[in-house]
Amino acid sequence: MLKTLAAHIKGYVRESVMTPLFMILEVVMEMLIPILISLMIDNGINHEGSPDMGYILLMGGLMIVCALLALLGGAMGAVYGAKASAGFAKNLRSAMFERIQSFSFANIDKYSTAGLVTRMTTDVTNLQNSYQMILRICFRAPISLIVAVFITLMINARLASVYLIAIAFLGVVLFIITRKTYRYFSKVFEKYDELNASVQENVSSVRVVKAFVREEHEIKKFDRAAFNLYRLFVKAEKMIVSVSPLMMLTIYGSIIAISWFGANMIVGGELTKGELTSMLTYCMNILMSLMMLAFIFVMLTMSLASAKRIAGVLNEVPTLKNPENPDFDIPDGSIDFENVVFSYSEKSERPVLNNINLHIKSGETIGIIGGTGSSKTSLVNLIGRLYDVNEGCVKVGGKDVRSYDLETLRDRVAVVLQKNVLFSGTVLDNLRWGNENATEEECVRACKLACADDFVRSFPDGYNTKIEQGGTNVSGGQKQRLCIARALLKKPYILILDDSTSAVDTATDAKIRKAFAEEIPDTTKLIISQRVSSVENADRIVVMDKGEISAVGTHDELMKSCPIYSEIYIAQTVGNGDFDRKGGM
Repeated sequence: MLKTLAAHIKGYVRESVMTPLFMILEVVMEMLIPILISLMIDNGINHEGSPDMGYILLMGGLMIVCALLALLGGAMGAVYGAKASAGFAKNLRSAMFERIQSFSFANIDKYSTAGLVTRMTTDVTNLQNSYQMILRICFRAPISLIVAVFITLMINARLASVYLIAIAFLGVVLFIITRKTYRYFSKVFEKYDELNASVQENVSSVRVVKAFVREEHEIKKFDRAAFNLYRLFVKAEKMIVSVSPLMMLTIYGSIIAISWFGANMIVGGELTKGELTSMLTYCMNILMSLMMLAFIFVMLTMSLASAKRIAGVLNEVPTLKNPENPDFDIPDGSIDFENVVFSYSEKSERPVLNNINLHIKSGETIGIIGGTGSSKTSLVNLIGRLYDVNEGCVKVGGKDVRSYDLETLRDRVAVVLQKNVLFSGTVLDNLRWGNENATEEECVRACKLACADDFVRSFPDGYNTKIEQGGTNVSGGQKQRLCIARALLKKPYILILDDSTSAVDTATDAKIRKAFAEEIPDTTKLIISQRVSSVENADRIVVMDKGEISAVGTHDELMKSCPIYSEIYIAQTVGNGDFDRKGGM
């Protein structure tokens, strides 16, 4: 874990080194001041019965120099520490985002969206604060503690033993508290995930919430998540606040002990007044260093849980990788499923797809139909290698998809999902997701094929119309047609329409299919649909049932030989089941 995180200090190594160096300068200068005070008292103020002003001014001048150098060290340490920690956080966020982009669907399934957001925000902020403290206080406090203890031992070892007892006592206390608080902080960030999930779900589905008047339910759900977070934080903070009174008890106890024993030693001639003054000054340095270390332990305990969560994402190995010598040449859009078996999880009792054998020629139009849960989408997800098969193989252009360069393969396989996503920006910006170098003429042509040109031109700004986040200012059917146009701009060898015309009336659906047949005849087209009218004119129709291919054939062949298909057809057509079959809205 530490090795993983340390690798992301790259680019800010200089700042990470300069910070502790300046903190050491600050500590050394601060440690010299009590020695100078002791010398001023013993050799200047108490000099042979009368003050030696020259010596006093000399020591005073040296103290001012030490104070200024300590101030410089502290200020520069703060500046470099801020740069190093902010840069470290930037690198972590960039690395996590980049890693997430490389995840396969199987990797993404392990994490919730809210959990990833928490990791990139709250968890990284915790590590940023901790890293700054490590560079500054983690160097300053121990060095200050060691130097101060060493000097006090040099002044009077017997009196300095008070500090050693105090350090041992606080060390035991901090160890006990750290162990208990870590358990709470580990759970805290899981509750953060729940809180973020509640907010994200509510905001993204606000229209549904209001339509069903569920505001009160959502408020209660959020309050419950917030209370769970509050409860855990209170438990952790109760442990943490106990440090403060124990620390103050130790500080004041040490001051009293030093004063009492020191006064007796002065009377006995074992200690000078200047040495006692410096011992009391070092007492505050030592105990303040211990207090800072206690605070560091608390922060590190909190950040350790965050560090593990972040390292988990960074160390997550993508389940899909490019082969060592990837193939960049895809001959055509032919597709072959050979004895394919697939499961989303190794623990699954039965495979999602079982014994799939299907051969599709380049340029064919294939309809895929079946009931909900028949694994239609799982089948086409294997073509673009969004998942890898467990057994058998999937071929595109006569070659196993696992032999291709992933980017090349996915550039040639365009997928339009039922639940489409548009991004903030203009219509043209969204279309150019398919091809960032597409001209406006190419975008218009793609929209004409997808029957989107008419409604886009009806917008006040046409193709420069702003699309709101998630495409909330366009209808479901319009969104689907824009996404089809976006996919066409990729000029794919294979076009997969996964129930992507479900929000479009059948007349428009028919126009889109006709345009595809006439304008992109060489592109292999796979149309997944719940309605027979969308697939009945396909070259062949694949009927899926419980993860297996039940039948393959034309519409007429399946009406005669496949009971599942004929039942679906009759249910949708008898009594005008497919109500907009003739173009009604």
